[in-house]
Amino acid sequence: MNGRPVTARRTAGASGLLLVAAAAAWVWVVTRWAGRPAMPGTMGLGLPAFLAVWTLMMAAMMLPATAPVAALYARTLTAHRAPRMVVFTVAYLLVWAAAGLPAYALAVGLGRAASLPIGVGTAAAAAVFAVGGVYQLTPLKDRCLAKCRSPLGLMLRYASYPGRSRDLRAGAHHGAFCLGCCWSLMVLLAAFGLMNLWAMVVLATVITAEKLVPAGRLVARAVGIASLALAVAVVWVPALAPGLTGGGMTGM
Repeated sequence: MNGRPVTARRTAGASGLLLVAAAAAWVWVVTRWAGRPAMPGTMGLGLPAFLAVWTLMMAAMMLPATAPVAALYARTLTAHRAPRMVVFTVAYLLVWAAAGLPAYALAVGLGRAASLPIGVGTAAAAAVFAVGGVYQLTPLKDRCLAKCRSPLGLMLRYASYPGRSRDLRAGAHHGAFCLGCCWSLMVLLAAFGLMNLWAMVVLATVITAEKLVPAGRLVARAVGIASLALAVAVVWVPALAPGLTGGGMTGM
């Protein structure tokens, strides 16, 4: 009889840890970038500053959808839950921080394209939308999304990890599946503007819906089709991709 309240507190604590971290990241993003126009490229940031901003963005956008998995993982821990969940969360975010390296290279290249005549930026935007849309419809996207939506098999795998590195390995492994699931959505930020807060809110909502609502797979496919439609529409309406065509949209 006493096991259920303890389990509930353990689950709530793990979810709360990630949600508090996500809320703090959102507060920083909004207070720092609200009202600024959508900017192309790296926003004038060098690599270290870009990686710091990128990691905070990923914490804001990804941690709410990851909270249920973290809560499930916490139920497998019998001691030192709080510090071990911190390790799990940090390892998860390190995967996304590492993804900031190719994101920076992509932002540099697309930023240069945005400085060229508008036709070049429009073509780059169409390519970004097309790549993101196609991946949303692939079996690899489905496989990674399935792991995020039904992580019980992952919990069995993580339980077999020996030694003190278990939480680090589990967080990094789950982060890798989330990266495989959601990188195509993050790429869209290059078109909308990396710190376009409206785009961040919409994409964070899509990510959460894909992972948590019953029709999550249909949401993923609908977003893929919409992205492909944008790849066509942006040719006639370049302002749809303010991060690459200077459409003049503000961050919020």
